[in-house]
Amino acid sequence: METSANGESDENGDGSPVNPRGMGLGIALGVGIGAALGIATGETGIWLAIGAGIGTAFGAAFSTQFDDD
Repeated sequence: METSANGESDENGDGSPVNPRGMGLGIALGVGIGAALGIATGETGIWLAIGAGIGTAFGAAFSTQFDDD
């Protein structure tokens, strides 16, 4: 694990503030919610797409909150 310019840990060493664990968690959560709504309503395709979009937003939020120090 490297240290970024501002002294924070950089999990994947690329200088990006995004933590890949947070992105994965957010996208999995969003797709899971989308799949559940899709099965419940019978419109799986549209809800999976909506869930993936929401999951990306969740992932961006989660990735900036997790600190592995």
